[in-house]
Formats: sequence, C-alpha cells, structure tokens
Amino acid sequence: MKNKICQSCSMPMVKDEYGGGTEKNGSKSELYCSHCYKKGKFIQRHITAEDMQELVISKLQDMKIPRFIGKFFARNIPNLARWNKEN
Repeated sequence: MKNKICQSCSMPMVKDEYGGGTEKNGSKSELYCSHCYKKGKFIQRHITAEDMQELVISKLQDMKIPRFIGKFFARNIPNLARWNKEN
C-alpha cells in the first residue's frame, strides 16, 4: 500500500475494513479508503476539505472519541492529495 492514510479523510488505511477504495477497473486504490472512493469516483463528490474535517470529527465523536482529539486527527485534511490544489 502506497499511502498509510487515506488522502481524502486521513483514516489509517490499515483500519479500512475493505482494504481501500476501488478504481474504475476494480483494482484497489492506493490513495483513498473505501469510505471516500468507489469505482474510480469520490463517494461525496461535492464536499469541501472543511466539510470533511467536520465529518471526520463527528464520526470520531460517534465512536466516543472527544472532539478535541478528533480535531487533532482532522487538522491536516486540507493538505492531503484530494484537497491540495498543487497535486
């Protein structure tokens, strides 16, 4: 696996129960998790990096992880490949 974290939501790829998202040809994505990417397309196509940060924080809170820790994990989302305009 090329990346250790999803380049959309920053979830550790080893935590992805499906082993990553899928490309158009059915192969596993090396960049994105199955929660973000399927059949070569983003599942939530119109979400912003800031919206993704809030979604990640919310999901972690659902898992009983305090908001401040969720914010720590989500802090670098705008720098990931999906959101970085320089890539």
